[in-house]
Amino acid sequence: MDELMKQEMKYDVSAPFSNGENFNNLYKMAQRISKSQLVPQNYQGKPEDCMLAIDMANRNGMSPVMVMQNLYVVKGKPVWSGQACMSMIKASKEFKNVRVVYVGEEGTDEWGCYVKATYKETGEEAVGTKITIKMAKDEGWYSKPDKYGKETSKWQTMPQQMLAYRAAALFCRIYLPNEIMGCCVEGEPEDIETVPKKEAENPFDIVEKVSEETEAIFK
Repeated sequence: MDELMKQEMKYDVSAPFSNGENFNNLYKMAQRISKSQLVPQNYQGKPEDCMLAIDMANRNGMSPVMVMQNLYVVKGKPVWSGQACMSMIKASKEFKNVRVVYVGEEGTDEWGCYVKATYKETGEEAVGTKITIKMAKDEGWYSKPDKYGKETSKWQTMPQQMLAYRAAALFCRIYLPNEIMGCCVEGEPEDIETVPKKEAENPFDIVEKVSEETEAIFK
């Protein structure tokens, strides 16, 4: 029996980086999964990506398929969907009574929601960031025209869903950072705009400019 347990530990895919054999075993599993038509297209034929998805699933106690369906790449960054964030909160061993609380009048800019949960050990409440339609507009989430000028934002067609998903994403960012494993949450990569750096002026040009302005005053 001891020998059998040693053999199982030797090929334990839940610790793929502990030794070369575990790593190779996980890679073989990922190769098979990458050939399946049931996994999302962006994982098909990519055993390396499947391998990392399996590892993340094992660490979070999730199904690998669930990870593959809810973890995608935006602007070169792995991003959890809002739906996945809500699942993580509800599956968390730390919280209970997870619920989305809507506030304000529907159809107005003040309409919004936040995620509230209760710590299982202490009974204290954890309250996430309140998201409103006004915030969505101010942050530029609400309007997302494509290159043809056509609106593609789901904030306008599915506002209730989008409010809940964004609230869940921010709750995870604050209270469950280990579960999201340092990845971005839905909307973050799109929200981060690269601001072009202003080219610094040549100090000699500044001195020359001041001298010209001073000379013009005394003319």
